[in-house]
Amino acid sequence: DADGDTSITADTDDQIDFKASGTDVMSMTATGLTINDGTTITTADNTDTLTLTSTDADANTGPNLVLYRNSGSPADNDVIGRIEFQGEDDGGNTTIFAQLTSQIIDVTGGSEDSSFALETFQGGSMRNTMDVRGATGGTPEVVFNDGSFDMDFRVESNGNANMFVINGGNNIVGIGADPDLGAGLHIKSADSGASVGGAADELVIEGSGNSGMSILSGTSHIGGIYLGDSGDADIGKIEYD
Repeated sequence: DADGDTSITADTDDQIDFKASGTDVMSMTATGLTINDGTTITTADNTDTLTLTSTDADANTGPNLVLYRNSGSPADNDVIGRIEFQGEDDGGNTTIFAQLTSQIIDVTGGSEDSSFALETFQGGSMRNTMDVRGATGGTPEVVFNDGSFDMDFRVESNGNANMFVINGGNNIVGIGADPDLGAGLHIKSADSGASVGGAADELVIEGSGNSGMSILSGTSHIGGIYLGDSGDADIGKIEYD
């Protein structure tokens, strides 16, 4: 370098330092490499851009990727790491299409809490799709669709694409099909063509042929349907003994 402030030197026998404009930007030893500023790795094709390899043969984890926020004053609600998946829209604008974020909820030693969120772009805005939280003032929880958007949650079985569905637009839970009747749980094997009355729509059982509910009890025990109110939990009942 003409003015002497950019160099590669061996400050010690075991370390090589890389300096630019008078600032240490990288140091290298036999066991590690430390970079003191942002780093960009660019490839011109679809080869793997970064590979982490561990040749260790024991049962411990490896390779390891660590995101470490070394804060001098850690505080509640600090965001401590984020992985962004970026691309361009059809107008050439750089867009974060999805991201993973971790946040400290409580930094108190011995009772720390944290959260981990999966967010995706939907309809032009970033949406919180799933959130795994520590005890944020209550019980630890896994939350889907915390922003209360029209978003479905669906679980497939081996032969049914809608084995369990939470329909975000209809606010109904379905078993066996995408729910479209009632105000609570809709168990549906096929469409009957019928509607449901608003006075008894918390549970709907529907099929195109025979439909029903079974209550199976022990040979010497009771199977029943109990009806109650604020004055008596079983003021009415249907029992089989």
